Amino acid sequence: MADNPLFHTPKSAWERYASPEDRQAMEDMALRYLAFLTACKTERETVRYLVDRAAAAGYVENLDSETYLRPWRGKTVLLARKGRRPLAEGFRLLGAHGDTPRLDLKQRPFTEDCDLLRAKTHYYGGIRKYQWLAIPLALHGVVVLADGRVVDIVLGEDDDFAFAIPDLLPHLAQKHNEQKISDGFEAEKLNIILGHEPAGKPSPEAEAPKDPVKTRILAMLHERYGIAEADFLSAELQAVPAGPARFIGLDKALIGSYGQDDRACVFCALEALLQAQAPEYTTLVLIWDKEEIGSDGATGAQSRFLEYCLEDLIAAWNPGTALRTAMLAGKALSADVHAPVDPDFQELHDAKNSARLGYGPSFSKFTGHRGKYGASEADAEYVGWLRGVLDARGIPWQMAELGKVDLGGGGTVAKFLAQYGMDVIDVGPCVLSMHSPLELSSKADIFATTEAFRAFLES
Repeated sequence: MADNPLFHTPKSAWERYASPEDRQAMEDMALRYLAFLTACKTERETVRYLVDRAAAAGYVENLDSETYLRPWRGKTVLLARKGRRPLAEGFRLLGAHGDTPRLDLKQRPFTEDCDLLRAKTHYYGGIRKYQWLAIPLALHGVVVLADGRVVDIVLGEDDDFAFAIPDLLPHLAQKHNEQKISDGFEAEKLNIILGHEPAGKPSPEAEAPKDPVKTRILAMLHERYGIAEADFLSAELQAVPAGPARFIGLDKALIGSYGQDDRACVFCALEALLQAQAPEYTTLVLIWDKEEIGSDGATGAQSRFLEYCLEDLIAAWNPGTALRTAMLAGKALSADVHAPVDPDFQELHDAKNSARLGYGPSFSKFTGHRGKYGASEADAEYVGWLRGVLDARGIPWQMAELGKVDLGGGGTVAKFLAQYGMDVIDVGPCVLSMHSPLELSSKADIFATTEAFRAFLES
């Protein structure tokens, strides 16, 4: 029996993209996505990936071109393509973030006791600390030497070793099991094991080194990278889950990887930009840093980077246009992932207003928490316009809130774009186990989200 046209029923992306051609395109995109997630575990790696792919497609750091790219401090990047209409009539902006929760090494990380060398960490963003214990970890990042040279570091990925934070054995955990999670897992105990074998004496007559394991590990790092302990004072090193992204499930319908919040949207935005045809309006993809800790700093969404870039684009492409005119006419998607219903924790969700895996990108009319505090709420007119854009192409999508009213909540970059007066709403694929070392997404949602982003850019 046909659906009642007076009722609204979300459509499955699997049903929408059921043809052999669509399924092959979905599979091809999933393989590119796996490679992207495997290669991009830090914001610096993510920006390098975007710059390389955009440059291969003709984007250059030259405002005389109609396809422009502008990286900033290795952690933020703008990609722009000139539209047929002037910037005074607005633009289409996809804004996402490339940072993700992790463990950062402290500036003086090394501590040796109990015949083990460990690295002290400071966690970044919202993590559940216990999820980072007893799993293989890798170190990614940069060390900047005193002479300004930048040394790229990747340890524990393609090597025959990894790193780890030990967990307490259950035989001694009786009192620990009775503690609250917030008390039982201390940030200062998230220390990563780096090594165990001590350095030998330089000669039989010499005294053993004071910290023999540290001595040996520093010697190995110096041999491999030419760095010393003082160089860690000017380093950015992140501990991330080791190993490649991979399919999850016998049917390979899900994708499992670290960092899908929000690199899923970064990938979909780039794919959409490179696939979009002759845009009517100037199209922008902007990837920020620092979203997971409030979007502050020179590379976050609260910085002036977007303003500076638009001022330069206006001067090159449409001189004489006021910045505020372009901003007020702009339309934006705050591209960020959404939490679907977890089958084991359904009681935390309002079933009528929750997202599901496999039903396409999820729109959030507002974020914030408990009474919409800290929210940016999209106008009904903008939601109606977006419905028309996606429905005209038959793209599956859904509308949801993040959990029950007094239980859920979160923030995105939407409110920082809304302050310019432009239309903006949050949208992105669903991710299960968000902020964990192994997040799960549906490859049907990744495909549908890319189609939605492309429709928006071409609108």
